[in-house]
Amino acid sequence: MNKLKIYTDGGSRGNPGPAGIGVFVINQQQQRVFSESKYIGTATNNEAEYKAFLASLEWLKTHIKSTSIDGVEWFLDSKLVVEQVNQNWKIKEKRLLELAQQAWKVLSLLNCDFKISHVKREQNKQADALVNEALDAI
Repeated sequence: MNKLKIYTDGGSRGNPGPAGIGVFVINQQQQRVFSESKYIGTATNNEAEYKAFLASLEWLKTHIKSTSIDGVEWFLDSKLVVEQVNQNWKIKEKRLLELAQQAWKVLSLLNCDFKISHVKREQNKQADALVNEALDAI
């Protein structure tokens, strides 16, 4: 079995303000498989959280082509994104709905089990550090 854990985080300094994303992926042996720290321009906190999740999906889409993956579990500290992507909460903002629709499209193409879970910020330290790395670099 080949399962991945993906931690994502997004944040902005100001809301909206300069924003960054962090993606941290580990395998079952707790080895880092991928990480990304990226400045994304001006965005709200929620937009940055969504864009981090989308960045992880884009990476996974490419990674799955060369590696067999049986399951993926995402960990996000944004309850809003988790609940909206899992279709438990309504999405009232048009720009967030567009981001969710992009995520649903990629998720529908995955040929593996997946779960998207909310975690406390303390359990998402690697992705959070990557966001701060991106913002500190500008």
